Amino acid sequence: MSKRVLKTPIMINNKLYTMKKLLSLIVAVTLIIPACTQTETVKEENSEQKTISVKVETIKKKLVDQKIEFTGNIEPLIKNNISSSAAQRIEKIYVEIGSKVKKGQLLVAMENINYAQAKIQLENLKADLFRTEALYKVGGISEQQYNQILTQVKVSEESITNLDNNTKLLSPINGIVTQKNFDNGDIAAGQPILVVMQIQPVKILINISEEFFPIVKINTPAKIRLDIYPEREFPGKIMLIHPVIDATTRSFVAEVRIDNPSLLIRPGMFARASVDFGSHEKVVVPDRAVIKQSGTNDKYVFVIEGDRVVYKKIELGRRIDSIYEVISGIEPGQQVVVAGHTVLMDNSKVAISESELDLTI
Repeated sequence: MSKRVLKTPIMINNKLYTMKKLLSLIVAVTLIIPACTQTETVKEENSEQKTISVKVETIKKKLVDQKIEFTGNIEPLIKNNISSSAAQRIEKIYVEIGSKVKKGQLLVAMENINYAQAKIQLENLKADLFRTEALYKVGGISEQQYNQILTQVKVSEESITNLDNNTKLLSPINGIVTQKNFDNGDIAAGQPILVVMQIQPVKILINISEEFFPIVKINTPAKIRLDIYPEREFPGKIMLIHPVIDATTRSFVAEVRIDNPSLLIRPGMFARASVDFGSHEKVVVPDRAVIKQSGTNDKYVFVIEGDRVVYKKIELGRRIDSIYEVISGIEPGQQVVVAGHTVLMDNSKVAISESELDLTI
């Protein structure tokens, strides 16, 4: 039955077609239609690849002032923890938080039972030494016996000195008491009894890029500003340079000291230290050329290559007014788009315009 159906003629536009011919015609039309559609799509894409007008600038090297600002917290020049080497009871603390102290001043007296016993023992040993020395001079005892008692006296004296240091805690610096962790009668253990800081002068530690290591010297001046005193500027100097470079940050630490005669500057304050390293030739890029990728800290520019642009990632340094220092990504002599890049894509066809009025919007 199926063969008879295929041979049955069908009238289309006054023409007779068998089913077999009709199926062949349908297949041919099905193949032709996608091909035509694809051709039209290519034509549309080619027609949309129009030339975009842009304005460019050439990347150059430029002498840039290397006045760099660093941030950090003010620290005391010296910080001393006042504590006893053994867990002892505190007899009396002579100062409070905020007290100004001098070097050698008695700050804390510890319980002195062991000290008193050691002192009595030392006095007895000295009396024995006096008698032994008299006998030794007249030949009543040997030199070895005399040296034994002499050694005992010296050991006892050293012990007394150590006990004295641990029962009478003195300030090692001129400074101010900034912390008190115990009260009279407490047994001091686990943390210092007092903290004393020298805050005249104070310091700030800054991390300087390794490129400046050869030129940073002791006494290099710095200008210090604090947010708490917005109208004032304090002079400082680099007084210590750490001798190694941190391989992770490619920087080294320098210590800036600031005179603090009126004690206006206190540890913990936020500070900005500005250091002038002179002028150096740097590759720079206009800020108008830089595109920040949304959601990241990555920076890009459109670089001209022939009649097209390439979307290129770059690494930037400091911003100085309307330019950025370039660390890597582009070289002197390359041209970057500074206007008209809002409609650009990677590999867009462009024409360089001298006027921004001609740019494609």
